[in-house]
Amino acid sequence: MKKINLLILQAFIKPFLVTFFIVMFVLLMLFLFKYIDDLIGKGFQWYVILELLSYQCAVQLSMALPLSMLLSSIMTFGNLGESYELVAIKAAGVSLRKAMTPLFVVVGLFSAGSFFFSDYILPIVNLKMGSLLYDVRKKKADFFIKPGVFNNTIPGYSIRAKSKSEDGTTLYDMMIYQHSEGGASYNVIFAKEGYIQNSEDNNYMVLEMKDGVRYEDSRVKNAKRYDPRQQFTRFRFKETTQKFDMGSFAMNRTDQDLFKTHHQMLNLKQLKFYSDSNLVHMDSLEKIYSVESMRYVNFYSKYYQEGKPKESKSGITLAELNQSDLKRTALNNALNQSRQLKDLATNRNQDFTPYYEKDIRYDIEWHRKFTLAFSCLLLFGLGAPLGAIIRKGGLGLPVVMAIIFFLIYHVIATLAEKAAKDASLAPIWGMWMAIIVLTPLAIFLTYKSTSDSALFDVDQYKIKAEAIWKKVVSLFKKPKSEAVTSTDPTS
Repeated sequence: MKKINLLILQAFIKPFLVTFFIVMFVLLMLFLFKYIDDLIGKGFQWYVILELLSYQCAVQLSMALPLSMLLSSIMTFGNLGESYELVAIKAAGVSLRKAMTPLFVVVGLFSAGSFFFSDYILPIVNLKMGSLLYDVRKKKADFFIKPGVFNNTIPGYSIRAKSKSEDGTTLYDMMIYQHSEGGASYNVIFAKEGYIQNSEDNNYMVLEMKDGVRYEDSRVKNAKRYDPRQQFTRFRFKETTQKFDMGSFAMNRTDQDLFKTHHQMLNLKQLKFYSDSNLVHMDSLEKIYSVESMRYVNFYSKYYQEGKPKESKSGITLAELNQSDLKRTALNNALNQSRQLKDLATNRNQDFTPYYEKDIRYDIEWHRKFTLAFSCLLLFGLGAPLGAIIRKGGLGLPVVMAIIFFLIYHVIATLAEKAAKDASLAPIWGMWMAIIVLTPLAIFLTYKSTSDSALFDVDQYKIKAEAIWKKVVSLFKKPKSEAVTSTDPTS
C-alpha cells in the first residue's frame, strides 16, 4: 500500500508543479498586457518591475492554485488510466477511493495553507501591491524628445528639436517656449545645439545650449490694457545653461496607511472589527432618520388611526370644508409635507448607501478567505475522477476538459459575486454559489469513477444510439404490416 501511495504522489507532484508554473506565467503575461501602457517609457528600475511581478504572483495564487490542481489531477489519473496502472491497482485489491486518499491529504494540506495565506499574507501583499501599482500608474513618462515634435511633459515648457544624436543626448536646431505663470506672455529660445545631462541628485535636467538667441516678453504681467508699444528683449549667447525641474517625473511612494482600511487589505479579525463599526454607523443613521420622520407621522396620526379619519379637536374634517380655498390650502400643506418627507428619505438614503456597500464588501471578503481553500478541494474532486474516467494523459484532452470545467466554475463564481456586490444575492450565496452548484457534480463523477463507468466512452453512446434508432424504425414499420394483413380477407 505504501508503494501505491508513493507512486500516486510522485505521479501527481510533477504535473502539479509544471501546470502551476505554466498557469502563473500565463496570468503574469495577462497582467503585463493589461498594464503595459503604465510600465513602458517611464524609466523604472528593474527591481521595481520585479517587485511588482512578485506581488502579482502572490495575488494570482487564488486563481493559479485551483486551476493547476484541476489540471494536474486530470493529467495524473489520466496517465495512470492510459498506462493501465489503475487497473493493476484495482487488481491488487485497492479501490480507487483508497488510492485517492493520499492525494486528498496532500490537497487538504494545500487548502489549509491557502486559507492561512489568504488570511495573514494576502492582505499584506494586496496593501503593498495596491500602493506600488498606484504610484506606478501615477508616475509620468520620462522626458523624451522626438525630432520635429514639441514635447510638453515639463510643466511650463514646450521643447522641440529638429534632430538629435544617436544616443539622444545632443539636440540640434532647438526651440524652447517658456510659458509665464498667470499671463499670456512667453519667452522663446533658439539654439543650434544643446546637450542634455542630469544633475548629481537626478532632481534636475541640465540643458547646455550653444549659438542661440533668447527673446523675452517685457510686458507687465496681468496687464489689463493693450499696449501697442510693448517691448521684447533679445539676448544672443554663445553658451548658456537652462535647468528644468524633474521632480514631477520621479516616482514618489505613497503612504501605505492610506490604503489600510480597504476591504482587500484586511484579515478576518480586521474585517470583523470594521464590519461592526460600519454597522454602528448604519444603526445611528437609521435612528436619526426614524426620529426625523416621526414628526410627520405623528402629525398625520392625529387625524388618522387604523385607516379611518379621526375627529380633530376643532371637529372639522376635510369633507366639511365648504370653501374651495380652504380645501386647496389644506391639500397643498399635506402635499408639501409629503414632499419634505420624500426629500428627507432621499438625502438619508444617499448617506446610508456608502455604508451599506461597505458592509457588502466586508462580507464578500470575509467569505473569500474560505472559498479559496474549498475551491482547491472541489476542483481536485472534479479532476481526479474525471481523469480516471477519460483515461487519457498528456496535454491534449486533459487540458481541454480542465479548461471547460474551470471556465464553468469561474463564470458561475464571477456572476454570483457580481450579483452579491449589486445586492441581488446575499454575500454568502454569491461567494459559495459555484461550490454549491459543482459539488453534486464532483460527487457524481466520483461515484462513476469508482464504479468503472465509461461515462465518456464514445463507442458506448454509438451502440445505444443505434439501438434506439432500430427501435424507432421498428415502430414505424409495424403499422404498415398491420394494414397489409387487414386487407387480405377482402381480397
